Amino acid sequence: MLLLGRHIAHEHLVAGLATALRAGALTADAVALEARKAAQTEEEPASAPRDPHPASQPSATITSLHEWRLAHLPPDTRPLPSVTPYDQLLRRHRTSGSTHHEGEAQ
Repeated sequence: MLLLGRHIAHEHLVAGLATALRAGALTADAVALEARKAAQTEEEPASAPRDPHPASQPSATITSLHEWRLAHLPPDTRPLPSVTPYDQLLRRHRTSGSTHHEGEAQ
């Protein structure tokens, strides 16, 4: 967030913060996206005045980039890990008349 101010004008950054806060997206990527959108709308030629919040459209939802990436991962088809080989390493055959049971610390 702090480094974003080096590349985007202050007023665009504030507009991005305000828009992301209104949408409930409290992540740096959402603020950066909204700040860039504010900068882009200022650079476009003003052919017609645009209402940033038209009453006819429902408010847009903002998804975190991290959540989006996790939602688009392919399914994991690998088998679950097993600790059976490690359990076999822990088993010791006791020949003495010890009172300790298998797997207990001495």
